[in-house]
Amino acid sequence: MINWPSEVVSDISRRRCVVVLGSGISMNSVNIDGKRPKTWLSFLKSTLVNIQPKRHIEKLLKEGDYLTACEVIKRSLGKEEFTRIVREEFLTPAYLPAEIHKKIFALDSRIVATPNFDKIYETYANSEANGSIVVKQHYDTDVISSIRGSERIILKVHGTIDSPNNLIFTRAEYAEARTKYATFYEVLEALALTHTFVFLGCGVNDPDIKLLLEDTLFKHNSSRTHVMLLPKEALHDSVIEVIQDTMNLNIIQYSSKHNHKELLDSIIALVQLVEDEREKLKINMNW
Repeated sequence: MINWPSEVVSDISRRRCVVVLGSGISMNSVNIDGKRPKTWLSFLKSTLVNIQPKRHIEKLLKEGDYLTACEVIKRSLGKEEFTRIVREEFLTPAYLPAEIHKKIFALDSRIVATPNFDKIYETYANSEANGSIVVKQHYDTDVISSIRGSERIILKVHGTIDSPNNLIFTRAEYAEARTKYATFYEVLEALALTHTFVFLGCGVNDPDIKLLLEDTLFKHNSSRTHVMLLPKEALHDSVIEVIQDTMNLNIIQYSSKHNHKELLDSIIALVQLVEDEREKLKINMNW
């Protein structure tokens, strides 16, 4: 079981936290036929069936250069065919929320951010909240107004499958978004200075995550660490040390046995810790 830092419990209970959901969380979902969403790597590999030659793309994937690989794949297939495949994988199957989505929602974090363009978490969250949760994309012009408001908000960092033409998927799209939607990324940077980010189901290689955390550490000299949960086998200890020092991260490891059961159990425990902390805050306020 994860031993949650008291600062994380405190920040979530006071709603001074941004919970960031990666593809690892979506992988817990299944549809009525038992199909699970693919990881980014698995999805990219699946698109190579109708591409020849493809050895150069396989080499990029093996080297972990997913952005360039995706750029080449999209150009090889054509925009329309690539969009069809994306929708077929991430929208058409109608994935159902998993227990972990429900427990994350129970944390009652005011701000949830996700690079996932599936709609699994936001669909469940808004069904539970009677449609009161605001969902904002990286290209929306009123993100700042929503952040300054009081309603719960979900930030779709890479867009949504509902609008495939605005997805951030390839190297060119990442580069364009950084300039075209600079205000959105400035909002994320401001949040990283004032809130604790808790990364669930994310990896350390996402360009947005790397740039965000490196900027808050070196540009703004931020000393308060953010938190990322990773399976024990995900990174070597020496690599973890470097990442923690250069990205201002506290990496908490857990066992991935039994389909990442320890992560779910730990989030369930975190929900109780947060609820207890909020009860204490209410009592103190009444005094």
